Amino acid sequence: MKWVTRERAKVDRIACPWLIKKFVDPEAEFIFVATDKVLETAKKIDATPFDVQNVELGHHGAECTFDAILKKYKITDPAALEVAKVVRGADTGAPHLSPLSPGLGMLAEGYRAISKDDHDNMSKQFYLYDAMYAYFKSQVKEK
Repeated sequence: MKWVTRERAKVDRIACPWLIKKFVDPEAEFIFVATDKVLETAKKIDATPFDVQNVELGHHGAECTFDAILKKYKITDPAALEVAKVVRGADTGAPHLSPLSPGLGMLAEGYRAISKDDHDNMSKQFYLYDAMYAYFKSQVKEK
């Protein structure tokens, strides 16, 4: 599947590709374009648009795109749901959702600054999401 979103990704637009590759489609291809080109590009290349206004896989109320993907694809993995709280807090300006949210926001800004493009940013940050997921997976097992 092809997926398209806005360029200059930070939190949600990196977390979502990680989630998609991990739980929806390991072979997913991601395209990053200017905001005003997302819907046009999606139609042109038959891709799923995400994290833009007025699409199914976007922000709805207090929830971010990561939440929309969890719901659409019925992802109920407890560790992924914990990652969602951190992502939501960092992406929606709600740091009270998780004490880890401000740190994720800071790291996302830093990764964006040191990455040559969005694909480089994804490749660097996926390790962060893998580690966060592994941490929550181990916490869930201990409970």
